[in-house]
Amino acid sequence: MTAQAPQGHHGAADSRQDSDWRLFKGNGRARQVSFPEAPPWRRFGDKEARSRRTRPYLIGPQEADVVNAALLLRRPLLVTGHPGTGKSSLAHALAHELSLGHVLHWPVNSRTTLQDALYRYDAIGRLRETNRRRNARDDENAPQEDPGIGSYVRLGPLGTALVPSASPRVLLVDELDKGDVDLPNDLLNVFEEGEFEIPELARLTEEQSAVSVMTADSDVWTDVVRGRIRCTEFPVVIITSNGERDFPPAFLRRCVRLDLPEPDEERLRAIISAHLDPDGEEGGTDGFDDLMRAFLARRARGELATDQLLNAVFLRRGGVELDAEGLLDAVLHRLGRTL
Repeated sequence: MTAQAPQGHHGAADSRQDSDWRLFKGNGRARQVSFPEAPPWRRFGDKEARSRRTRPYLIGPQEADVVNAALLLRRPLLVTGHPGTGKSSLAHALAHELSLGHVLHWPVNSRTTLQDALYRYDAIGRLRETNRRRNARDDENAPQEDPGIGSYVRLGPLGTALVPSASPRVLLVDELDKGDVDLPNDLLNVFEEGEFEIPELARLTEEQSAVSVMTADSDVWTDVVRGRIRCTEFPVVIITSNGERDFPPAFLRRCVRLDLPEPDEERLRAIISAHLDPDGEEGGTDGFDDLMRAFLARRARGELATDQLLNAVFLRRGGVELDAEGLLDAVLHRLGRTL
């Protein structure tokens, strides 16, 4: 016979107090806890950890051929697929595998404009600085050197991707279908010509033709001549879409299209091993067949993302009883529409 925990004022919360994995007891009693190690894909402490998060990426040979076609053609890759199929992760996998530096990220929403991605000019900040210097011109301790217009111009992710360089940069245009209906057409000229102009710099005198401006990279500046930036190598552009609306034919003509399928059971097992057992030390996916069956059954009825299965396996490995009422439903909940 199993001894029952005493039922006092705190009831069921106290009955679970011997479960190691529960950091939060729900009994209102303050205590010191030690957090266990986070899942590999949720570690943010250092660059090495962030780099490790990008490595496990599995893609089929047909899909990989489409990616390579876009690379060879120097065309944007338009990636579609259900949530969790790895659309955004593809950009990080490319940057890692091809040693192209960190990904330039442009998240799109309904208020996004093309200029946001190209550059921003802080005209108000420059005016305030001019007035401050004018008011302090008699102060001997006030700085006398004008920082110049370049200090008030910062390139956005797309603008930075077009800066001339020996190797292309990777640009992730995330969820373009959430943007304004005209945004894809606004991108056409930039994608076709590989260049853009900053009018505030183009109007400067010949003596000021070369201006150093900030980029989207931390503490990195670049020289802009006569207000124009033109790439030497077209960036690796990954555009993701959840299919919320169609794009105009003129835009689609300039892209290579890739639809990522939902991974089958074999691919799911390989993904789990790549994320949780990169060195093959913990038995792969053994012992998680019930979670796999539950995931595949629920995915058949509605949208589920692969990372939800990863979450479930990680919790099970940590000793969490996912059979508890409501817990498996909370982890493997359907996304979007309900069927």
